[in-house]
Amino acid sequence: MGKIKVGIIGPGNIGTDLMYKVMRSKNLEMKTMTGIIESEGLKRAAGLGIETSLEGVKAVAEDSEIKIVFDATMASAHLQNAPILKAAGKIAIDMTPAAVGPYVVPCCNLDKLGYVDNYNMVTCGGQATIPIVNAINEVADVEYAEIVASLSSKSAGPGTRANIDEFTQTTKKGLEIIGHADKAKAIIILNPAEPPIMMCNTIYTKVKNPDEKAIIDAVNKRIKEVQAYVPGYKLRVPPIIDGDKVTCIIQVEGAGDFLPKFSGNLDIINSAAIAVAEKLADKMLDIQ
Repeated sequence: MGKIKVGIIGPGNIGTDLMYKVMRSKNLEMKTMTGIIESEGLKRAAGLGIETSLEGVKAVAEDSEIKIVFDATMASAHLQNAPILKAAGKIAIDMTPAAVGPYVVPCCNLDKLGYVDNYNMVTCGGQATIPIVNAINEVADVEYAEIVASLSSKSAGPGTRANIDEFTQTTKKGLEIIGHADKAKAIIILNPAEPPIMMCNTIYTKVKNPDEKAIIDAVNKRIKEVQAYVPGYKLRVPPIIDGDKVTCIIQVEGAGDFLPKFSGNLDIINSAAIAVAEKLADKMLDIQ
């Protein structure tokens, strides 16, 4: 059985971790890692026998063998890269909050989306919290959702820090569009604690139909669905139901492919992106 060749734009922490995840994928093959300046990420890729380039998006857009491209740059860069990748006939998986294409959270809406040429992975906080809000909404109708994503300061690189505003806005929209909360709010906290903390997400919802058993069952079922592609995803505090208010806490431990295990925030968005790419690759291989 063949594999679908992919490229990665952006050889930073996210791009490098994605590279290692692609390398152990059953149906994806790492073809090219590209950036615009010499970097440790490019050196690491070259050392693994992977093609590298300093031509940025051009390198993957002009490679006819590459079918799927992960853009692990910044929101501003993806706005420029997206039309180039589309014109080249590539499927873009956007790791930034640019939101050129539709938001996707694998366990919530990947099967419903069908084929599009640009998949936006929302944010790390979105991948961690939207599944739970969506699950609660299915049984209790979420009127309002508020999430607080607490990350280790050490896991927040320059890209994350530069995109803080986009993070909160995109996560909020994702909670409403995919989570189906009537209204939502997102907050991010960079915690400088030593030793570094695991990613921790507190989810508050106000619901219209507070059926305790239905909510608990829905959350537990959704936890297992996310764990299918993010093994380190776990329910740290089960749903606490107080009248029409539901609170729970999710912790995410990274897989340690490249990044430290406390970088669950980066691991969850990468794992979700790989889940999307593998589903697309399965369809491509079926067609072939």
